Amino acid sequence: MPDINRIKRGEEKIMTDTNTMINIETLGEIVIAPQVIETIVAVAAAKIDGVYSLRNKRFADLIGKKADGRGVYVHQDEEKIIVDIYVYLTYGVSVPSVAMEMQRIVKENVLDMSDIVIDEVNIHVAGVVPEKTPKPDFKELFDEDFLDVD
Repeated sequence: MPDINRIKRGEEKIMTDTNTMINIETLGEIVIAPQVIETIVAVAAAKIDGVYSLRNKRFADLIGKKADGRGVYVHQDEEKIIVDIYVYLTYGVSVPSVAMEMQRIVKENVLDMSDIVIDEVNIHVAGVVPEKTPKPDFKELFDEDFLDVD
């Protein structure tokens, strides 16, 4: 099995024990923390039409589900960099179309901003959120006389 701590893409890139990406060049080191890649991925994914939100604790609490992370996880497996994204989509969108667009945009943004090639972008649809319906106005529900207290 290949060394899980080494990644090769053009220039030598290493995933260290402290989970930092290091790009070794002749001029010195460029260190990019995995949290930076996660942030790039999260911002790119959230801007895709049809994505309601990324899975996060606050949103999960709101809809009564338990979630442990921000919805974006970057890891390395057999000399590949893999990104897993957990999202809630807006009801009515084409799930495959939104997922493929997210994969394309995420790969492009990470490459443009960090010069790191993402080998796989896995999209996990955690749920579909229907459009919110407005709350009814109490005056429309009851007689005008019902609300008048004399």
